[in-house]
Amino acid sequence: MRYTIFKDTRVGARSYNQDRMGFWSEGEALMLALADGMGGHARGELAAQIAIDCIGAAFRVEAKPRVPDPGAFLPRAIQRAHAMIVHQGRKLGLPDMPRTTVVACVLQGGYAWWSFVGDSRLYLIRDGRVVTRTRDHTVVQQLVDAGRIREEAVAVHPDRNKLLRCLGGPVAPRIDPTATARLTRDDLVLLCSDGLWGPLTQRQILNAVIGRDPDKALPELVALAEKLGGATCDNISVLALQWLEEAVPPSEAEITVPLEPDTELRVAGASAELMRLTDADIERQIDEIKAALKKQDPEGR
Repeated sequence: MRYTIFKDTRVGARSYNQDRMGFWSEGEALMLALADGMGGHARGELAAQIAIDCIGAAFRVEAKPRVPDPGAFLPRAIQRAHAMIVHQGRKLGLPDMPRTTVVACVLQGGYAWWSFVGDSRLYLIRDGRVVTRTRDHTVVQQLVDAGRIREEAVAVHPDRNKLLRCLGGPVAPRIDPTATARLTRDDLVLLCSDGLWGPLTQRQILNAVIGRDPDKALPELVALAEKLGGATCDNISVLALQWLEEAVPPSEAEITVPLEPDTELRVAGASAELMRLTDADIERQIDEIKAALKKQDPEGR
């Protein structure tokens, strides 16, 4: 596989950084994940770190040399991360559970699969336009979808930070069906926290990356988000992959769901119920994660 990776994270105007991200390569598969610890709850950075470690370790175990079923793998890994965050919060005796958003993407065989919880986003940018992006699990996204407010009003809406789903909350999050898209040369798969997309319009994001090397365009975009965020600038994190392979022939078995014009987006599988794990199960899986992390290469996080 031929691709380039860009990653950057900045503390913004906050006292410390609660964002975490990771990139892994195993066999014939790639994995990207980004988590934004929720600052309104205790130890958001702990929840974000657990989510990234859990998802990354699960990928390393399953990519032999590819993930057999990415559509089922992603919600399963995210559900397990939620269970481990809750378990760790209880183990530490925290009065309020650590919480985080997460967005994760598997790339293999010329396709990308992604899943998410919260308002960390994935953008698929192709030929100067956003082919598709994740739809935030927030109150304001519901207002946008209902036509009650415009997309441009999201950044200044008083309810912009009200999440409807997260990892680590009292209720296991419902995970949307995994989405997937066939990649074509020069596609940009961009994962980011709301510290990046919040201060920017979609047009600003597109103008920054159209026809440019991501290694040059994205640092400028991060700097612009930091400038526009001003005195209240959130942590800013971006993890992006530019795909440098030609598109593979489409599979006859694929079911195309045209959510937007020319969007090549498919439903790859429904999310399962949160696994009913005992504390012993979780402790064993934590040991497995630690073992997998010991094998982590320098690109890990």
